[in-house]
Amino acid sequence: MDRRRVWALTGATVALVTAGGVTVAVRASDQRPASVAASPSAVRVVLPGKPGESAAVSDSDHVRAPDGSPYNSIDVTYAQMMIAHHRQAVQMAKLAPERAGSAQLRSLAERIVAGQGPEIAVLQAWLSERGQPENDPDHDHSGMPGMQSAAALAELTSARGADFDHRFVTMMTEHHEGAQQMAADLLRGGSDERLNELANETAVEQMSEIHRMADLGL
Repeated sequence: MDRRRVWALTGATVALVTAGGVTVAVRASDQRPASVAASPSAVRVVLPGKPGESAAVSDSDHVRAPDGSPYNSIDVTYAQMMIAHHRQAVQMAKLAPERAGSAQLRSLAERIVAGQGPEIAVLQAWLSERGQPENDPDHDHSGMPGMQSAAALAELTSARGADFDHRFVTMMTEHHEGAQQMAADLLRGGSDERLNELANETAVEQMSEIHRMADLGL
């Protein structure tokens, strides 16, 4: 995957470029040992037990992956919701080969599929490694930032040529901006360094794609 690794992590902060061109500084992953008391903002989470064992309840600040790395409920929610978010982007992008009038837009759509498909697999593996479900029935995916309605998707599916191109650029730009908002939320409150890095990469890559779509003038 052709990924621009232009993000930078430091011991204290990480910078995320948002859709408006503003640089927001947020805390890097919390590496506090499990023995340290939970912060006031910690939430209670359920930890699946081994086969035959009961589940346990712990503070989100104290949860650790099998490799010992810390993660919290914000990390889990981000992974679950971003899977659904990416799937919709891939769904939209796969419409382009037979509907787009612009060859450049078809190329960009292919890039989106090639980039976000593997990211879905990474997020699925992250959840599986921690015994977390891919879907949470309490999450309303339709309310996620940038998610497009079923009606809008139906109209996009029916469109062809220049009409499709304009709708696609408008909808995918909103979708990418929503993903950047979700990434910023994760970077402010998540604990998992691996997800921090992935969220930063996602935000930077999608900013690049927003600029590419704007440059198409569609």
